[in-house]
Amino acid sequence: MPANLTPDYLAAEQEYKHAQTPQEKIAALERMMATIPKHKGTEKLQAEIKRRLSQARKDSQKKGAAHAAPFYLIKKEGAGQVVLVGPPNSGKSQLVCTLTHARPEVADYPFTTRLPTPGMMPFENVQIQLVDLPPLSPEFTEPWLPQVIRYATLGVLVVDLNDPGVLDEMEFIHGLLDERRLPVPKLLAGNKIDLGGARDNFEALVDLYGDRYRCVAVSASTGEGLDRFARVVYDALEIVRVYTKVPGKPPELTAPYILRRGSTVEDAARHVHKDFAEHLKYARLFRASGSRDGLMVDRHRLVEDEDIFEFHM
Repeated sequence: MPANLTPDYLAAEQEYKHAQTPQEKIAALERMMATIPKHKGTEKLQAEIKRRLSQARKDSQKKGAAHAAPFYLIKKEGAGQVVLVGPPNSGKSQLVCTLTHARPEVADYPFTTRLPTPGMMPFENVQIQLVDLPPLSPEFTEPWLPQVIRYATLGVLVVDLNDPGVLDEMEFIHGLLDERRLPVPKLLAGNKIDLGGARDNFEALVDLYGDRYRCVAVSASTGEGLDRFARVVYDALEIVRVYTKVPGKPPELTAPYILRRGSTVEDAARHVHKDFAEHLKYARLFRASGSRDGLMVDRHRLVEDEDIFEFHM
């Protein structure tokens, strides 16, 4: 049976090949395991990934391994790590300040940000990690930036809609990412939409790049578009929230389990406890809206965002 490996899996495999630390290897292998098609044709490959993941975790626990991670790699937290990339003065730092409790330095001169600065952006009942990065520029680009971009779950390209050189800056960034074989950001955030002429410029960018990016207009200063930005980032992470309930009791809706889109009921059960997946007979599906209440489903059903499951062994 052919493996039929997905683009997400192949991208994660490239991350693994370029990984330099146990932490980078673990992150890449976990993505490979989450995105590999689950069928007989991939059983040997799944076993090999599990073996490599076990070894990488052992390597990360060796004495001194905790100090081996480079200073620029931020530990992933929340539902996903999203790095903000872009040219100088695009407003990445102000976005992180406005959307999170982090306080990166914000100034009107270029290259203010010199180190990665993380913060947690709330979206409904989950937290998404945003990381402000130094700019990508022909004048200077930190040599370690490619590793940070490769390690992240998702990239967002942030540009200043009023910058007359924005097209040249974007082409430079595209070329740099291609040269380093880095994942292209899925999202384009056009910042400073509140300024005069920005809306026309945003429409022009959508015409030029709308087939490459999902575009969203924002203002880090006024807050315009930031709710939509959070929603679009959540969707681009390709994750789903799953809740559980005990028979006869209401579900716990404040702390969802986070799974990759395309996961099954069996995957959800395994997230709760490995024994649940092993001994699962069936699950009952509930929805917060009241539809599908108590529908019996088997372990192979794909989960949807905000499904509620009652597992039966």
